[in-house]
Amino acid sequence: MVHQYKLNGCNIVLDSCSGSIHAVDEVAYDIIALYKERTEDEIVAEMLAKYAGRPDVTEEDVRACVADVAALEKAGKLFTPDTFAPMAGVLKERSGDVVKALCLHVAHTCNLNCSYCFASQGKYHGDRALMSFEVGKRALDFLMEHSGTRRNLEVDFFGGEPLMNWQVVKDLVCYARSVEKERGKNFRFTLTTNGMLIDDDVIDFCNREMSNVVLSLDGRKEIHDALRVDYAGNGSYDRIVPKFKKLVDARGGTKYYMRGTFTHRNPDFTKDVFHMADLGFTELSMEPVVCAPDDPAALTPEDIEIVKEQYEILAKDMLRRKAEGHPITFYHYMIDLTGGPCIYKRISGCGSGTEYMAVTPWGDLYPCHQFVGEESYKLGDIWQGVTNTELREQFRTCNAYARPECNDCWARLYCSGGCAANAYHASGSIQGVYKPGCELFRKRIECAIMMKVKEEEMREVQEA
Repeated sequence: MVHQYKLNGCNIVLDSCSGSIHAVDEVAYDIIALYKERTEDEIVAEMLAKYAGRPDVTEEDVRACVADVAALEKAGKLFTPDTFAPMAGVLKERSGDVVKALCLHVAHTCNLNCSYCFASQGKYHGDRALMSFEVGKRALDFLMEHSGTRRNLEVDFFGGEPLMNWQVVKDLVCYARSVEKERGKNFRFTLTTNGMLIDDDVIDFCNREMSNVVLSLDGRKEIHDALRVDYAGNGSYDRIVPKFKKLVDARGGTKYYMRGTFTHRNPDFTKDVFHMADLGFTELSMEPVVCAPDDPAALTPEDIEIVKEQYEILAKDMLRRKAEGHPITFYHYMIDLTGGPCIYKRISGCGSGTEYMAVTPWGDLYPCHQFVGEESYKLGDIWQGVTNTELREQFRTCNAYARPECNDCWARLYCSGGCAANAYHASGSIQGVYKPGCELFRKRIECAIMMKVKEEEMREVQEA
């Protein structure tokens, strides 16, 4: 499948199934668009008519370009057939019942009262609770017991607000470190926090033990404070930003992410990204809100169009910043065109419900954090393991080829079929699609690829 688009002065041709990307001139761009539908003579006639008066577009040039396109097709770099469908379930079948990552909900409570919170202010539509050390310890044992021969294991301390159960977090890390060598495992920990309770102890411990820290900030003060408020209705911006700065500085400006959410209030989210960059933060992520269509925070169709324009603005500004020697990273533009994941991983999906699970304070297992509280999506618990095997098999079938709506989508080998949780909340089924999310994802990939093309052009200029 070939996808063609123009962006920021680039004529880009993406051959989805080979992963080949071609930055071409406008004549080659048009020839590729016609190649499968016209004969060579018809292409020549059409190009000479369209570019009449241009001395650099001759019959000889056009026929040479057609020959180049044919050579690329023969080499498997254009119009490559999709032969991956039979592989779609192979990786998950090979992995069997191996679990490699857990999201530990150490606190089903929060000290903020964010109106758009998918977790219902940390309660997940249930009771407030804190995970005990005993439950957390059993969760880590469950992970080690079910990880097979896999050595590297991932654990995210999540909530609610995990710092409201900070001593248990520290105790669980210490327990894992005390047994990982004898068990032949290596833990990689992540903490996701709203920042309200960050202090020197949190900073010191995180810098020793957390491979990554995710910090929640929605950008500009007026945007952040409109929704991320405490239970008295007071905004949290002024209290958390100095703490975030101190933590990031102590980490040497690496191994963290500022993670924000944009809503109907700020589809012009680049202003928030740039604000965070102006504060000195360089590792950035802004996610579109996912909520019911009638929620005041929900993005409207008009907002979606604004957001797509904003993605282009962001990509162009990131190129400018990099050229000036002050680059920033945007999570959704991180794409590796030469050494990325293998095709099995690209088509198999995220692994929720199979390789990755969320654990509640009571030890219940769910496919991921976005399903917690949905009783019909409970997989089992950390003592008995996965008992709802039928549900696990449903998640095992989630991949880039599972949804008929994806059949004609050029981006499916980049999204791997999309997010099962978003599909469920949008359509009521993990086999459904979240159409606005698909639309925004495709735009992000177009921008990310364009940036790679521009960066390569700049590299070639510098080397010339």
